[in-house]
Amino acid sequence: MIRQYLYIFLLMLAFTPAAVAQQQPHYTQYLMNPFILNPAMAGIESYWDIKASHRHQWAGLQDAPVTTYLSAHGPLGKYSRNNTTPTDMRYTSRDKTYWDNYSAPEGHPGVGFTVLSDVTGPIRRFAVNAAYAHHIGLGPKTSISLGLGAGMQTYSLDADKLDFADPGDPTMAGVGLMRKWKPDLSAGIWLYSADFFGGASVQNIIPQELTFDEGEIINARERGKLTPHVFITAGYRLWLSNDFSVLPSMMLKIVDPAPLGIDVNAKLLYRDRLWVGANYRVDDGFAGMLGAYITPVLNIGYAYDYTASSLNYVSKGTHEITIGLTLGNRSGVFAPGHNW
Repeated sequence: MIRQYLYIFLLMLAFTPAAVAQQQPHYTQYLMNPFILNPAMAGIESYWDIKASHRHQWAGLQDAPVTTYLSAHGPLGKYSRNNTTPTDMRYTSRDKTYWDNYSAPEGHPGVGFTVLSDVTGPIRRFAVNAAYAHHIGLGPKTSISLGLGAGMQTYSLDADKLDFADPGDPTMAGVGLMRKWKPDLSAGIWLYSADFFGGASVQNIIPQELTFDEGEIINARERGKLTPHVFITAGYRLWLSNDFSVLPSMMLKIVDPAPLGIDVNAKLLYRDRLWVGANYRVDDGFAGMLGAYITPVLNIGYAYDYTASSLNYVSKGTHEITIGLTLGNRSGVFAPGHNW
């Protein structure tokens, strides 16, 4: 019975404009990799930042969403070659002193790419995107970046995995895999300094029709479409001591006609080396997070989501793990120097 209800929900998602909340995946650890939401982050550090993430949503519920992605971004030009740090700061975790003496990076371009797979029951989305950003100094400690992303995405529906009351239903039964290719454009802006960050981005910029019936079944007024997704993020660093800081932040997700999505986060960091955090998604649930910058090359984060909806009766929560690698990190620092 649960499986049948889930399929009904999936078909609404594919064919009706009112059910758009799941067109783009949820990420609990988006602050660990803001590039996944905002192309303006490309090349923000002086090395290549590679992230691989796997999210199993509503574990225990058959055919629940599973999202996996690989992203990489880095700088271009001489900025990538000037990746040096004073000897006394190499291979050490940072305290408040580093951020008190923070200076904005020189202006430079950055590039990146993302490969993403998002599967929910018989519906699969696969996307490949490339991004370009340019970072500009606004002051001694403040920078701004603008970014654009472009790529292709394919939505697939495996009709053979659907259960019909009438096995001979001619609508989709027996037609196998149906696939639609769509262009994917995004844009973003990011303002950052030693004490705060803020940005906005838009994914699915071009509204597009999305159905699998070739215009033969569903009334034109009820046809599904891909809808722009707007993400607005801001955060501020507060120092508790020379070693501990706390980072409160918020994200607004705007997807018409869905209700406004609100995420509230807080991270407690120890010398930019270890962190724990909490997330509250309004009218949805809670999450706990933890992570570590293990070496200057390797970092890892984990999140567990607890849904507050009725799905909690059949779900064992959501698990999300993110593993990061830094290539060309000649400065030998553990944590990012401009993205925290």
